[in-house]
Amino acid sequence: MVESLRAEKPYRIGIIGDKSSLVPFWELFANLGNERVLGQLGLVALALHDRAPVGERFSATLDLPVYAGWRDMLTSHPEISMVIETTGHQPLIQDLRLGLPATVSLVERAAASFFLRLLSSDQMWVACKVDLMHTQTLLKNVIDQLKEEIVLTDREGRVLDCNKAVLERMGLSKSSIAGRNLRELFSLPEIIPGANGASGGVSEVTGAVSPFEEAIATRQQVEATLPQVDDDGRMHYVREYIYPILDESGNLSSMLCIRRDITSRTQMELRLQQSERLASIGEMSTYIAHEIRNPLFAISGFANQLLREAGDEKSREKLGIIVAESRRLDGILKSILTFARPTESAPGLADVNNIVRETMDLMGMACENQGIEPILALTADIPLVKADPELIKQGLINLVKNAVEAMPTGGLLTVRTGLSTPHVFLEVEDTGVGIPPEVRDKVFSPFFSTKGKGSGLGLAMIKKFLDDLGGTVDLTSIPGEGTRVTLLLPPHLAVAKPGATG
Repeated sequence: MVESLRAEKPYRIGIIGDKSSLVPFWELFANLGNERVLGQLGLVALALHDRAPVGERFSATLDLPVYAGWRDMLTSHPEISMVIETTGHQPLIQDLRLGLPATVSLVERAAASFFLRLLSSDQMWVACKVDLMHTQTLLKNVIDQLKEEIVLTDREGRVLDCNKAVLERMGLSKSSIAGRNLRELFSLPEIIPGANGASGGVSEVTGAVSPFEEAIATRQQVEATLPQVDDDGRMHYVREYIYPILDESGNLSSMLCIRRDITSRTQMELRLQQSERLASIGEMSTYIAHEIRNPLFAISGFANQLLREAGDEKSREKLGIIVAESRRLDGILKSILTFARPTESAPGLADVNNIVRETMDLMGMACENQGIEPILALTADIPLVKADPELIKQGLINLVKNAVEAMPTGGLLTVRTGLSTPHVFLEVEDTGVGIPPEVRDKVFSPFFSTKGKGSGLGLAMIKKFLDDLGGTVDLTSIPGEGTRVTLLLPPHLAVAKPGATG
C-alpha cells in the first residue's frame, strides 16, 4: 500500500557544515522560536568541519552537541534519520551520498533553505492566528459583559453581529438575529431637532428622520432618548447611540448601534427637578398665605352677606357662584400650603386593611353608580405600618378618585394589600384608559393634571408623604388597558423594649 502523504514520520536530524554556513540557519531557528522549534524539527546534533572538539556547544540559545565529523555524529546518535548539509561543497556532498546509510535521508543546502523559510512563514501565520484569536476572545468577553446592547450593522441596517445583552432581551440566538433589520432590535423612531433628547451637540438633526438615517447622512454620531413601556406597563427611558464606521478611504463601511437603559439616571434627574419645584413652592407659600388668603376671606365674607340679603333670584345665583368659587380657591390654597409645608403629624400606627374597608364603604356607592365593580383583595395578618392613618386614608381616596375618573364607562377597581419585603403594600388598580407614555413622568409633579380641574397635587402629595415615611410609590400603566399604583409603606417592627431580657 502507498503510505499516505499526511502520515506523520518522526525524523531525528543532524546538521553538517561549518560555522560560516550555519549562521543563516541559526538566525532562522532563532526567529522561529528556538527550543520550541527545535523540538518540532527534531534537531539532535551538529557536525562541523572546523576541527571543533567533541562536546563543544555551538550556541547558548541552541543547545546541541557538536562533533568533528558527520561519521562521529552518526556513531553517537544512531537515531538520526536525516542529515542537512549547509555548505553546498560538492566533495562533501559526494562523500555523504556514498557514505550515508540507506536509512538516513540527505537534504542539501538549497532544499534545506527552502523548507526552513517555508516553516518560518507557517510559524509566523500560526503566531498571528493565535494572537488574533486571543484578541477576538478578549474583545468578545469584554463586550458581552456590558449591560448596554451593542449591534453592528451594514449600511442598510442589516445586523452583522451583536453582544449577549441583545440576545438575552430578544430570547434568540446570534445566528437567528444575523441579517435582520436593525428596526427589529432598536426602536429608531423619527426624531426632530431638540426633541427626544436628540444630540444637537454631536450632530445637528435636520428634519424628522431616524437616528440611523441621520448618522448615515451626516457621518457623525447621533443620539436620541426614547420613552418606552415594557410588557408590565412600566416606563423605561432608553438612550440610543448610532456611530458610523468609516474605512481607511473614508467610505462608510458599517454602523455601530448602542442601546442603554437610563431609567435610573432619568428618575434621579426628575427627582432633582421636583425638589427644585418644591423649593420654589415653599418660597411662594408665605406670600400666598399673607397676600391672597386675606383678600379671599374678605371676598367670601362679603359675598355670603350679600347672598343672605339679596332678594333677586339672579343676584342670588351670581353671588352663589362667587361663594362657591371662593371656597374652591380656598381649597386649592390649602392644598398648596399643605403640600409646601405639611402639618407635623404625631407618629402613629395604621391598620391598612381597616383603612381600605372604611374608605371603600364610603366610596362604594360612587363606584356602583358609574358602573364600576370594586374588588377588595386584602391579605390577612399583615403588620401595622408606621404612618398617620388619616394621611393613608386621604392618599387612598385620591387614588380611588383617579381610578373612577379613568373609567367613565365602567370597569373593575381592585384594591389589594399584602407584604412585599420589606414593605407593606397598598395597591389600587383600574381597567381604565391608562396613562400615555409622554406624560408618565409628570404625574407625580405638583400642579400637573390631565383632567382640567383640581390642583394637580393629589399624586404629588402621596409621593411626598411616602418619601417622608421612607416608603415609595410605584406606577405601571398600559394605555387602553389600565393603571396600577402601589404604595410601599414601612411596617411596624417588633423591637426589644428597654430593659427587656433576651
